[in-house]
Amino acid sequence: QVQLVESGGGLVQPGGSLRLSCAASGRTFSNYTMGWFRQAPGKERESVVVSRWSGPGTYLSYYTDSVKGRFTCFRDNARNMVYLQIDSLKPEDTAVYYCAAAPIGYSGSSYRIPDDYNYWGQGTQVTVSS
Repeated sequence: QVQLVESGGGLVQPGGSLRLSCAASGRTFSNYTMGWFRQAPGKERESVVVSRWSGPGTYLSYYTDSVKGRFTCFRDNARNMVYLQIDSLKPEDTAVYYCAAAPIGYSGSSYRIPDDYNYWGQGTQVTVSS
């Protein structure tokens, strides 16, 4: 079992920054695919970034087009933490942000949809408004 807890959300003005954190307990992240999703009011939950194991000790992050250049995902596997640095926030970034995890090999797909993950946090609200 893996427990995920997100934190770091809040109310930010356009152009501001936030750093979201996801803390895991029960297992380490080393052998897990990690993802950040977000869900805005009236919208489906969408992938923000996927962090996948790509070889011994290496991980690659894949970002949805709307956040490229503004969002950065990084991992600290030794501390069971994954972060999402968000810069240049826009009002359309307003959503509940979720951390998700799945064992490597859990999905044969791209890890871009919620069904590709079997562990989820409860979410943290990000609101971008002036």
